[in-house]
Amino acid sequence: MKRTLPLLISLFLFIQIPAISQSVSNPSVDMDMVEKIAEEGLERSGVMNFASWLTDVYGPRLTNSPQMANALNYTKEQFEEMGLENVHFHKWGPFGKGWELTRFAMHATTPYSYFPITAYPKAWTPGYDEPVRGEVIFMQIESAEDLEQYRGEISDKFVMLDLPQEPEPQWNAIASRLSDERLLDLANASAPVTMQQSGTGGGGSSAAAERAQLQYEILTFLQEEKPLALLDYGYRGWYGQIAVTAAVMPREPGTSWANALRAHQANADEIIAQVSLKREHYGRIFRMLEKDVPVEIEMDLRVQFQEDDLYGYNSIAEIPGTDPDLKDEVVMLGAHLDSWHGATGAADNASGSAVMMEVMRILKTIGVEPRRTIRIALWDGEEQGLHGSRHYVADHFADAGAGFGAAGEVDYKPDYDNFSAYYNIDNGTGQIRGIYLQENENVRYLFREWLQPFEDWGATTVTYRNTGSTDHIPFDRVGLPGFQFIQDPIEYFTMTHHSNMDYYERLVEQDLKRTAVIVATFVYHTAMLDEKLPRK
Repeated sequence: MKRTLPLLISLFLFIQIPAISQSVSNPSVDMDMVEKIAEEGLERSGVMNFASWLTDVYGPRLTNSPQMANALNYTKEQFEEMGLENVHFHKWGPFGKGWELTRFAMHATTPYSYFPITAYPKAWTPGYDEPVRGEVIFMQIESAEDLEQYRGEISDKFVMLDLPQEPEPQWNAIASRLSDERLLDLANASAPVTMQQSGTGGGGSSAAAERAQLQYEILTFLQEEKPLALLDYGYRGWYGQIAVTAAVMPREPGTSWANALRAHQANADEIIAQVSLKREHYGRIFRMLEKDVPVEIEMDLRVQFQEDDLYGYNSIAEIPGTDPDLKDEVVMLGAHLDSWHGATGAADNASGSAVMMEVMRILKTIGVEPRRTIRIALWDGEEQGLHGSRHYVADHFADAGAGFGAAGEVDYKPDYDNFSAYYNIDNGTGQIRGIYLQENENVRYLFREWLQPFEDWGATTVTYRNTGSTDHIPFDRVGLPGFQFIQDPIEYFTMTHHSNMDYYERLVEQDLKRTAVIVATFVYHTAMLDEKLPRK
């Protein structure tokens, strides 16, 4: 398989390529360059080596943690060794305190048994100077009045609030690729139909507000009473999988998660320890408590907060443009470097970062001399709200303020008019199968043409649809062409995403190599066009 693409691409030289958007004057595909990119990317790939360093050595990479600082320094060193220029860190923020887990173990004992507990502390949870021990209590709370029975009773206990997740066999495959039907559905997508909605939604919104208020009162009570730890079972996973992110503070209804997290980081010493257990262990403890069997936990939880530097940093490097008239224009590619802490952040998103590093290595190794400047950005703080990319866009291209481009005035920077496109990877290890247009119909036929050499890989789908929740969004929201590729899911939302399973072993080498080749061709062709990509 590794040697088939150059031959395949040579065959495409004899295939007539359909016309493209009239708004782009130089639509041709440089098939010789595509073949060079494919040969370098498939035969001499460095993507798995990049991924191993980012995961095995420097993972996990929680925002503003020592591990993230080490990973940033590694990328800078690699960019310099590649011979890239303008290698630097873009400083943004402040973000808040960093957090590092330095030791953790949890054990359970009952009158009848002992067992180790599989669990992970949530990020920014406080720790203890020595192991702590206490009984487990399930607090059954249906209203705020129910809290008073526990006042003064839980400071030496581990608290459970949630009913266990009901088990069920997992009938669907954990790993999958996008089906032909799904890709056809994406390809046939058009502008969404907007429908007016009448009424206020009945009692649903009122019930949600009541639940949010009760949750706020429960967490406020727990912070006042300070149990040894609050236990839950994570928001996804069976078979030992634990999806774990950040500890929570009392959050007044209407307050955004991002604002609550910022307050949390500023006041981390005030919150209670919070730990997510694997669902099987949570359920076992709950059922024993139902039977009046006492369960005692010993927990060794030690953490370190980093307060010397409260800022975040993006890693930036370039291949300078060579055309005197176009060299100040920029084509960007990127991925977020930060991760959560339950594993080493392989699929999310060392995979994307390693791919983009490999793209730059390929282009530099084969001696590309782009007309426009090609700039890579590895983002910090994506997991807590796209912080790194949002700040970068605001500092260099357009500042939408708190409105983030949704409303209000936008402060356009001089480089706004010099921007051509941004390409992003952030949906796991799966191979590219196409690209989301973000409703930018003007680039449909151009992107179709650029994907044509990869038909044998099933990478042909161009969809009008938007996709969200990653670092192309800050570009898109201020009117700049920003794109995320369609990727095979593999095990992303079934196993790896934000979980303790997200290790190097979950990466698919063939997929990462192919993705790097496809991204490199998109970046190259965008840099060589006579005009910038059209905007929507």
